[in-house]
Amino acid sequence: MFANIGIPGLVLILIVALIIFGPSKLPEIGKAAGQTLKEFKKSTKELTGDVTEEINDVKKIIKDSK
Repeated sequence: MFANIGIPGLVLILIVALIIFGPSKLPEIGKAAGQTLKEFKKSTKELTGDVTEEINDVKKIIKDSK
């Protein structure tokens, strides 16, 4: 989705965000976005781990039944 933005596009987005939110709010917004991304990655990792664990349990049951 963002593969075609490039450096000029990122600079433009940063300038627009700076104009809209101002220099005092921009670090707060960045921090909040970073924390949100961190929580999302953590949740995704936990979910993936749970699914992998269940798959391994099923494989073990199948293997033991043979």
